[in-house]
Amino acid sequence: MSGVEKFWRKVKASRARVVIDGADYFETLRKAMLQAEKRIMLIGWDFDTRISLSKDEPEEDGPPVTLGDFVGWLADNRPDLEIKILKWKTSAIKLLGRGSTMITVAKWAVHDQIEFKLDGAHPVGCCHHQKIVVIDDNFAVCGGIDMTTDRWDTREHIGQDSRRKRPNGSQYSPWHDVTMIVDGQAASALGDLARDRWVTAGGEQLEPLRLENDPWPADVEPHFENIDITIARTRAKHENVEQVREIEALFLDQIRQAEKFIYIENQYFTSRKIADAIALRLEEADPPEIILVMPKTADGWLEQKTMDSARAKMVGAIYANKDTSRFAIFTPVNEANEDIYVHAKIMIIDDQILRVGSANLNNRSLGLDSECDLVIDNRETGDRAVSQQIAAIRFSLLAEHCGVDEQVAADALTGGCSMMDFIQQHRDCKRKLLPFEIPELGAAEEILADNKLLDPERPDEFFEPFSERTVVGDIVKRASPSSQ
Repeated sequence: MSGVEKFWRKVKASRARVVIDGADYFETLRKAMLQAEKRIMLIGWDFDTRISLSKDEPEEDGPPVTLGDFVGWLADNRPDLEIKILKWKTSAIKLLGRGSTMITVAKWAVHDQIEFKLDGAHPVGCCHHQKIVVIDDNFAVCGGIDMTTDRWDTREHIGQDSRRKRPNGSQYSPWHDVTMIVDGQAASALGDLARDRWVTAGGEQLEPLRLENDPWPADVEPHFENIDITIARTRAKHENVEQVREIEALFLDQIRQAEKFIYIENQYFTSRKIADAIALRLEEADPPEIILVMPKTADGWLEQKTMDSARAKMVGAIYANKDTSRFAIFTPVNEANEDIYVHAKIMIIDDQILRVGSANLNNRSLGLDSECDLVIDNRETGDRAVSQQIAAIRFSLLAEHCGVDEQVAADALTGGCSMMDFIQQHRDCKRKLLPFEIPELGAAEEILADNKLLDPERPDEFFEPFSERTVVGDIVKRASPSSQ
């Protein structure tokens, strides 16, 4: 990957914390937004004004809990506060079927302090996929959690949880997600990124802020302090905006340099380049342990037919041609045997690298859609406390999925147990990780997978003949020495 930029900036965060699952995230974000003084920027793939940021009843005469009303309340009660909201343009059609949403957006439109814009500044077929919040340039969020319906859930992912309902009252399935909050220079840098995207989407030039306020919620303990944060992006070339593929370069570099293990949670696994990078590691005499935690099926019928089919072909090729004693994919279920949807995008390598962002392991996230990932890389400093905290996050995630106490996971995994064995040992728990079973594909699904209908690598690939496309890379298909 020589000559390819692997990141945009490396900056210092005074504090950083990984926030796991929507219940904790929405509460944390609401508290931080209440501390805003001058500017809040909300940039995302989708926003649903009807969602609740808290399952607690609002205090009498206090701020409301639904997103739309809460934003309006902030503007009404903070005369110096400006609120900028940027949503992916193509998903705007969803607004029409969301009841009171159009009324809320209309209220926003006539409010001098609120500006709501739709982002269509990308090539045809591309998606604005970043999920970024910036408050006063002093506090920021970057990760995988959209401020929309179906995202709220606790870490217990309780079966048929009555709180896990859409605004229309219907139930949705358990949902697992991850984001990261930062402050200091890291928040300021994400402010630069947010303002740049705002201008690209047609908004006015916004000046950076230099405020002394601290929006970080007082009851939220940081995982890391005075830590270097690397910011990596994906962006397709469009008009005067140059292409950026930092996320792809960094993924490939990190997978190549892993020594002991790679732990990944991700929504998709359809990237040929990522699969080839993993396949190369599996050809080694002593490869790292590679564990992926993913949803059993994609969210939505078309995604299931295309993305699931592509994953099946990719994983099937790896299993057929590689020694997979150190590689496995698992899908989580809760105590009611409901599938837990994995929307998180997190990677932990050797308890030295922690990566959280919006990018999936698919072609779109590596070269087509706008993405942003945050990375903590402890290899250079070798700070023992940082490594221990990254390990604690990995133990916490595995404990969540396997339905055990975090200390149980910590004791086993620090005592020499592999992740694969730990998962296998807890197959009888109420919450557990099940081995991914490769589905059989019909003729139509084979065609959809090979044509990468929803997952092209470049904007111009939408217009290429299907006969020129392929989903599986040469390295994945190549038989390893151990299988010959």
